[in-house]
Amino acid sequence: MGAVLLAAMAWFPVAGVAQGGMPATFDNPVVSGFASDPSVCRSGSDFYLVTSTFEYLPGLPVYHSRDLVHWRLIGNALSRESQLSFVGRKSSQAIFAPTIRCEAGRFYIVTTDVGGIGNFFITATDPAGEWSDPVRLPEPVFGMDPSFFFDDDGTVYYTRHGGGRNGGVYQARVDLKAGKLLDEPRLVWSGMGGIWPEGPHLYKREGWYYLLIAEGGTSYDHRITMARSRSPWGPFEAHPDNPVLTHRNLPDHPFQALGHADLVTTPKGDWWATLLAIRPQAADGKRHHHIGRETLLSPVRWRADGWPEFGQKGVLAQPQPTQGLPGWHPWPQPAVRETFAAGAKLPPHWAFLRTLAAGQWSLSDRPGQLRLIGARNGLDVVGTPSFVGRRQERLNQRFATEVDFSPAAAGDAAGLALRMNESHHALLRVTGGSERRVECVLQTGGAPRVLASAPAPATALQLQVRADPLRYSLAWRAAGASGEWQALCSVPTHQLSTETATGFTGVYLGLYAQSSTDKPATADFAWVDFEALGP
Repeated sequence: MGAVLLAAMAWFPVAGVAQGGMPATFDNPVVSGFASDPSVCRSGSDFYLVTSTFEYLPGLPVYHSRDLVHWRLIGNALSRESQLSFVGRKSSQAIFAPTIRCEAGRFYIVTTDVGGIGNFFITATDPAGEWSDPVRLPEPVFGMDPSFFFDDDGTVYYTRHGGGRNGGVYQARVDLKAGKLLDEPRLVWSGMGGIWPEGPHLYKREGWYYLLIAEGGTSYDHRITMARSRSPWGPFEAHPDNPVLTHRNLPDHPFQALGHADLVTTPKGDWWATLLAIRPQAADGKRHHHIGRETLLSPVRWRADGWPEFGQKGVLAQPQPTQGLPGWHPWPQPAVRETFAAGAKLPPHWAFLRTLAAGQWSLSDRPGQLRLIGARNGLDVVGTPSFVGRRQERLNQRFATEVDFSPAAAGDAAGLALRMNESHHALLRVTGGSERRVECVLQTGGAPRVLASAPAPATALQLQVRADPLRYSLAWRAAGASGEWQALCSVPTHQLSTETATGFTGVYLGLYAQSSTDKPATADFAWVDFEALGP
């Protein structure tokens, strides 16, 4: 571990148990797995957080917390076909960095639909939904990562990135009732010279306007910088200790690529920041991260000179002190096994690709089971395959299901999918027509490869993937079997990493079905196990 990191952590207090039942420390990430570009707001004693979702729908998940550490998913702000469709978008397009704000009993999310309608906002009186249809904020030039700031005099400022790789922060006033900008956005700060000065947020404290941004690109050179001015229009002076938070010079730190921070205060006036980071693993002679950019929490302390200090002198140690948190409020843990009831809604942690996949799934066709109706296209096309998945939330994770599927044609298939994008995914599938088989298939930029195959009995099968930081282990067995799982293959996690596949998302663990003819093949899934096996 680097000497700089050791020095930064040397003063960190020894973990223990604080008074009043609250532990002395907490561990990051606070939302693990793909939960990038986090934005946070507070309404009374409740905190709400939203993250990017790119090509997945429902999109813009809304999380709720009472202590900033424990978050539960309560809904998705993009939940209806009438709001948006991402047809034709490649992976890692569509919904970029959102901002959530709470003002006078109303909630606002403003974000960018890249390759679609551009910047827009939606509103709700209940953050669990439903949210309004999008209100577009059209501009003649491209801008992204918009944010709202509500000033004391009622003025609402719209702040966004503009100018691309070597651009800066642009700002205008916005009339939210009319749904339009009142000014042409103008450049207010270009940052500290890092590429992609993005994710801007404006705040006000003791007469100063503070501008918080991310620079350096959302990878290992990522960093958080800040500036302030007496006017929301600048000129902005830079924080004397910029970057205020980064690990770009600490290659051995478990958290890398820190950026896209947002600030929130507790009811007692303590300040905290949500931000993104990755947890890379050493593999193939390089660093790789595969479960995406995650949400972390950092304390923020205001110094006598009116500038904030993030973390522990600009570094986030692990664990973090709980001092200054608004309380300690864990949520009940969900059951490992999820079953499907006819007439119920699909829980909000499930997502589809580019649309809500109407006509490709049902909870009523076979009551008590989730039925997928196989599409002709698979996971390797820019479309909406018969796939429903959820974020891999842990480096150590188990995901399993029981599927009843009888392929009528040799190319019909159904089973489990580990998806990073169109070109990089792994399948544990039942296929075969007259010779039923269970197969392990890997696609990493070229044609799919069958890694392993085994004869399968004509009965329902149970399929499982066990993940650890370096590999996915895929196995199967006949339904009702009391014996051990039969290992079929393993896939190195780095083959599904961002460094290998590119993009901004993380691996999704899901169910899929595919038909090789015009006669749809149907697959019925009785249950899904989703189990954390470690961090």
